[in-house]
Formats: sequence, C-alpha cells, structure tokens
Amino acid sequence: MGDVKLVVQVRLLPTPEQAAALAATLRAVNEAATWVSALAHHQRVFRNYDLRRHAYGRIKDNYGLAAQAAQHVIKKVTDAYATLHANLRNGQVGRPGSARRERALAKPIVFRPGAAQPFDDRCLSWRMESRTVSIWTTCGRMKSVAFTASADQLTTLAAYRKGESDLLYRDGRWFLIATCDIPDRPATTPDGFLGVDLGIANLATTSGGVRHSGRALNAVRHRHRELRRRLQAKQTKSAKRLLRKRRRKEARFAADTNHTIAKRIVTEATRTGQGIALEDLQGIRDRVRLRKPQRVTLHSWSFHQLGRFVVYKARRAGVAVVYVDPAYTSQGCSACGHIDRRNRPDQETFRCTSCGFAEHADVNAARNIASRGVAGWAVSHAADDAA
Repeated sequence: MGDVKLVVQVRLLPTPEQAAALAATLRAVNEAATWVSALAHHQRVFRNYDLRRHAYGRIKDNYGLAAQAAQHVIKKVTDAYATLHANLRNGQVGRPGSARRERALAKPIVFRPGAAQPFDDRCLSWRMESRTVSIWTTCGRMKSVAFTASADQLTTLAAYRKGESDLLYRDGRWFLIATCDIPDRPATTPDGFLGVDLGIANLATTSGGVRHSGRALNAVRHRHRELRRRLQAKQTKSAKRLLRKRRRKEARFAADTNHTIAKRIVTEATRTGQGIALEDLQGIRDRVRLRKPQRVTLHSWSFHQLGRFVVYKARRAGVAVVYVDPAYTSQGCSACGHIDRRNRPDQETFRCTSCGFAEHADVNAARNIASRGVAGWAVSHAADDAA
C-alpha cells in the first residue's frame, strides 16, 4: 500500500533576533510569491518550468532570495494555482457563471506575509541531539534555532523525516511542519470486519455497538456558529482578525476530535482482530438531502478527515481497510436484508417491517457496512489470487 505520510508539527523557540530574521524571510518570500502569482495570472503561465523562465532571475534580483528559495517560491505559486484549477474542475468554487467563480478567476492569488514557506535540506538542517535547526534566511544562515518536541516526535523525525519542511508563523508563534514517510505494517488477514457508520447525531458508530456521540460536539459547533455570525455582522478589521483566529481554533478542535475517534475505532478493530469497513463518502454533500440545520452540520464537519485518520492509523497498525458502497445501508435490515424506507421510522430507530428485527439505526447501518466489507474483501482477494 506504500508509506504512510505523517505530518509532524514542532514549535520553534527563536531568540528575538532570530525571530526578526525569520519574519523578514517569510515577508520577502511571500511578497515574491504574490508578485509571481500576478505575473502567472496576467500571462496565463502556470507550469513550473515555464514560469521559472519568466520569473526566476527577477525574483533573485528584486527580492534578494537564494537560488533554492526562489525556486520554492515559484513552485509554491504553481501548486496554489494547480489547487485552484482542481477546485474549479470539481465545482468547489461555484458553478460556471456564478459570482463566486468569477471572483476566483478575476484576480491573482495573494499570499499572506506569514504564509508557510517550504524549505528543503539545502536550506534547512535538523540537529536532533541539540533540538535545534539551521535555516537559511534573507539575513544569512541562522544557526542554533531551538525547537521543542515530544519524545515520540523526535523519534519519528529522526527515523522517517523526508523531503521538505514548512516554516509557518501563526498566532504569534513559529512552527516547522515536517513530512515523515512511515512504512506500512503488512495488513494481517482479518477475522471479519468492523463496520463504521459516519453520521451527525453520532459522529461514528461501529458494528460492535460503540457509538461516538456528537451531541456535546454539536453544541460546541452551534456556539461557534453563533459567534461567527455576530463577528461577521460587525465587518470591522478586529472582527475579521478574530474570525480567522476562530476558524483556526475550530479546525484544531475538529482535527483533535477526529483523531480521538479514529484512534478508538482502530483500537477496537485491533483488539477484535477485525479489519475496518468504511463507507465510500465521495460526493456525500451532493447526495444527502437534509433539513437546513442538519445541512449546516454536514457541511461544517470534516467526515473526509475522520475517514482519512482512520485509514492512516489502521495502516500503521497493520489493520486491513476496505471501502463499501453506502447505498441503502440505513434502510436495509442487517438480519434479513429487507430494504424499506419504513424500516427507519425516526433517526434513532430501526425496525424491520419484514422480520421484526429492531436495533439502533446507526448500529444496524454499521452492521450492513461490515457485511459489505467482508464481501468486498473476499471479491478483491479472489481477483488477486486469480491474477
């Protein structure tokens, strides 16, 4: 299955002089990136090689960047436009002709002064034993910049760090975000599958009957929505600054919650010797029809992130994962297979109109997902054996 890419974030502890040099560096590279972005937008040049021919020399001359830093600036711009164009193709920036889409196409991408900047091993070196880094800045090479990390992070960085690390300034603090390639553990042959049903009232429910309730989390998210609404109404600079800070806080809250749930799901699968069956939720936001309050919750919670966390934690633990078609899992009876909309009279209740089987609706759906996981695993491995 390949390596698991794990992001490790460590906090830098620069002296005031080092912090000033780092700030000047981020300011310079992001000013350069904004200039390159305007050039790319104006001339409609978005490929790395082509854009380098237009911008490389002028970046070095006008912004005082080293060769590697100049190339990273150009790559950052091309990556940003590649993401924008992918979002346009996928309809995530509005429909063709919509005002939102036209705004996205009308102006070049702008980079914040503190936006992350990638550094490769020529510009950044790690000293694990002393917990310091040496990093290129526009003021020269800055040595012995201290960082703090847990013992697990240090072990992971020393063993698996590979490729670039991003320098980032956020909420008055400096961070380095490193990518680590961790080898998969070979997946053991599962003794059945643990089905996982993702939802709103219960964020995740397993076929073993474990429900990870979303009641308290929904209350927190509702409070956050109300705070955002009040801040958006003010339209002041301070309100916009607080909105950005709150968005980051909510993102951290969602990621922490998803990490916790994913860890518990993988632990349950490991303890029982099962694989994990997940719903293929591609296009869930387009498929599902809900009342407005539930639509807000659906669009504000990262179900994709939760599924991704389950997958990478399972791969690290050697737990098999399969994706299944979620169609009718909530309406089908896990006991007899009968499918009927009337089987689910309300959100929590499942009662089969054919055999009379009754169960919590989410648990029943998770059991259907588990059954499809077993079938999907058998089909895929039969095909592998035939090949």
